[in-house]
Formats: sequence, C-alpha cells, structure tokens
Amino acid sequence: MSGINTLRPDAGSTHKTKRIGRGPGSGHGKTAGRGSKGMWSRSGSSQKRGFTNARFKKEFSIVNVSDLAKFDKGSKIGPQEFLDAGLIRKLEKNGVRILGDGQLDRALHISAHYFTESARQKITSAGGTCEVIRL
Repeated sequence: MSGINTLRPDAGSTHKTKRIGRGPGSGHGKTAGRGSKGMWSRSGSSQKRGFTNARFKKEFSIVNVSDLAKFDKGSKIGPQEFLDAGLIRKLEKNGVRILGDGQLDRALHISAHYFTESARQKITSAGGTCEVIRL
C-alpha cells in the first residue's frame, strides 16, 4: 500500500547539494569557487552581478487590442490618437506596439510601429486594417 510517506522523487531529478569550502577532495575547497581576492571573494558582497546594455534596449509604448474599443467604428488611428485618448503617456523611442490581449468588435484602421501576430489577426478578422509605420 502506498502512502505519502513512501513518495520519492524520480530517479535523476534531484542532485546532492554542492558543499563549498570543505577541502580539496570536494572539488570546491580552498577559495570555494569564488576566485582569489577581490570584492566577490569576500563575505557580505550582496550586489547583483550581470550586465544590461541599456543603450540598445528597445522601448515601446504598449496598447492592447481591448483598449481599441474606445474608438468609433471605421476611424483611422495612429500614435497621436493613442496619446490624445490617454492610452499611452508618451511615444517611446521605438514607437507603438499593439498587443493581442482582448477582443475587438469593430473595424478600425490602425497605424503603429509593430503588431503582434495575434493582434493583427484580431484586427483584420473584425474588418480593420493594420499599417506598419517605419521609424
């Protein structure tokens, strides 16, 4: 009879914990995988490592398909209309990105810098058009 006390993880799904600083036989002795000297070898260094190249980061102003219900049927909508309607606060450096979250029940002619595939399908199936603006 099996019970909760007999449950075990699948074979190979768990591993022994790495015991750091427990001598040369462990493979992680001496400097314990921290290298020699420097800030990162000391205790108390809690800053996150890594690198984010913000210079090439793409920033879009995001509008969902569900947000387009604010506009009247058959209207032509572009970045300026999104600003005027309060759907975006400012026009980011890489323009407006239309995401496919939500449903659309009216035909709209939308101009934006990027459309996701699901957003494009929902807009065209409602009878609207998608025009891509180049930066």
